[in-house]
Formats: sequence, C-alpha cells, structure tokens
Amino acid sequence: MIIKEKKKREKPITTIEMEIAISRYFGFRQNIIVPNISWGFMNHEADIFIVKKSGYATEIEIKRSKADLLADFKKGHNHIDKLNRIQELYYALPKNIFEKCKDLIPKNAGIITCERDTNSWTKEKVYVRTIREPIKIKGARKLTDKEKLKIATLGTMRIWSLKEKIIKLQNDNSKI
Repeated sequence: MIIKEKKKREKPITTIEMEIAISRYFGFRQNIIVPNISWGFMNHEADIFIVKKSGYATEIEIKRSKADLLADFKKGHNHIDKLNRIQELYYALPKNIFEKCKDLIPKNAGIITCERDTNSWTKEKVYVRTIREPIKIKGARKLTDKEKLKIATLGTMRIWSLKEKIIKLQNDNSKI
C-alpha cells in the first residue's frame, strides 16, 4: 500500500507582510518609506511611496492576485503623477502569481516578487526579489524639501493611527 504524503499548503502572503518585506528591501533606515500615500499628496493611491536619499521618488503598487492587477488598470490614472514626482514604478506580487501576471504589467514598470521562506531553522520570513528593473520616467524631478516633509508627516500619522489600533486590540483582548 502506497501512502501519499499530503502537500502542505502554503499560507498566502498578506499585504502587510509584503509591505514590511518591501520596506526592508528598499532600506527604511536610508529612505523615507510610507504605505498608502494619496490623501494630501497625490491624485491616486501609492501602495508604497519611497523618497530616496537622492530626492527622487519611487512608487510600488502591490497586487496579490491577477484580478487585483486587472482592476488596477481600470482606474484610469495609470500611476502617472501630474507633478512629475515619481521616477520609478514597480509592481510587487507574490511569486506564485508572477507567471500568469508578468505579461500584463506595463513594460516601463519594474517587477518585484515576494515569497515566503519557511526554513525549519529560521523564522518564517517573506523575501523580495527584483525580477525586472523599471525604466526611469523621463521628466521626473526631485521632491522639494516641502514635499519630503509632507511624506514624512503622512508616515508619522500612520504610526499614531496604528498605536490607537493596538490599544483597541489590547482592550478588546482583555475583555475575553
């Protein structure tokens, strides 16, 4: 009698795990990296907005499924910043959907993949790999000091919102 071993199903990578892995990959200690930038700065939402030491900005659009990617193209803004503040655009997606999505991603955009490593001797971690470098957007300009401060301000606002959520979760858990 042959016993088939069940294949362990990999846990899907969450958006938050992708955000954290991408922020590490692009160096949050060297660059200003803020998730979900739109309100008060852009005409569309950037899933991750990076202000590099050089003063140029990079946008990363996170897509967790092919349907999510296709829905993004229907929004009409094409990730174009009317004030020419974005020098590079990347699409980030889980490695397991790369093959079915790669031909849909605009040729000028970079592609990065995220993959969970579940080694038995290390903590479970999500790794990022650049598959294709983006083509730099012509006419992109460096951010002004005022714009950099605005991005930093939006980033610090996220901290206080998250701390409020932590307190709420702690209070909810203490009632159990």
